[in-house]
Amino acid sequence: MGAIAVAAIAIASSSIYARTPASDVWTQPNEAELTSHGHYVNKSGQEVHSPAKTKSGSLPAGASARCADGTYSFSRHHSGTCSRHGGVAEWE
Repeated sequence: MGAIAVAAIAIASSSIYARTPASDVWTQPNEAELTSHGHYVNKSGQEVHSPAKTKSGSLPAGASARCADGTYSFSRHHSGTCSRHGGVAEWE
C-alpha cells in the first residue's frame, strides 16, 4: 500500500472524539475524577456524560471539547456542544 493511501486511511479514521479504533465504542470518563455525574441522551440515542469539571483540572478521558465555563464536554456531535456552558472554548 502506498504512503498516500496509508495517510488517507489514518486521516479518515481519526476523530476529535475519544473512540477506540474501528468501532463505535467511546471512552467513558472516570466518574471519580469528575465533579458532577449527569448524563443525557443525544440526538443519535446514545447516553453521553453531561459537561463536567475535573477535580484536578486536567483533561478527562473521552472529552471532546472544553467549554467556556471550564467544564469538559463529552459530546459526540458538534451541534449543541457546550450550548449551556458558554460555548466551545477549545476542541480537544
